[in-house]
Amino acid sequence: MRILQPLTIASLILASSFMANAQQIIKPAPLVSIPTQDTFFASLKALCGKAFAGKVTIDNQGPSNMSEQPLIMHVRRCTDQQLQIPFHVGDDASRTWIITKTGSGLSLKHDHRHADGSYSESTMYGGHTEDAGFPQAQSFPVDQYSKELFAKAGNPQSSTNIWQMYIYPEVFTYRLIREGREFRVDFDLTQEIDTPAAPWGYQD
Repeated sequence: MRILQPLTIASLILASSFMANAQQIIKPAPLVSIPTQDTFFASLKALCGKAFAGKVTIDNQGPSNMSEQPLIMHVRRCTDQQLQIPFHVGDDASRTWIITKTGSGLSLKHDHRHADGSYSESTMYGGHTEDAGFPQAQSFPVDQYSKELFAKAGNPQSSTNIWQMYIYPEVFTYRLIREGREFRVDFDLTQEIDTPAAPWGYQD
């Protein structure tokens, strides 16, 4: 029978220690976040399960049919990392805002669906924060995926989009700006309304 030499035993002990340390090293680290964005995210998450009516307050290319429709935001699904907020325009339930903690900031995506639940050709466009923002306000400059999507769709003017969201005790605001364009919807947080049905492509 072969007898292990002291050096071999020491090597095995060292290897075992290295593997144990390696397992500790590769454990996923807590998601990095920024206090201002955490506060913004938490303020929205506190509305989870609630719905609120809104109205178009600025549209420098309007009026559009959106100005004439009932507008509802519904903070529908919430986790510690993501918020799903359907934006209903009358009977049109095609839009859902998705705000996600990415570890380097916050991402805003626009999930667009058809009535049968399938994805629209123009979907998941949006942006990502580039600075800390404020507890009450975050800006989402257009991301590269969206720039390419807009170019393909023949909407190059949208490649400079900046989406902004504001939350205060009495109002939540969704705003789109770019050179020559401003669109804004304000939602009244002082009066909760009945929650709508699930948006297209989602289930209750």
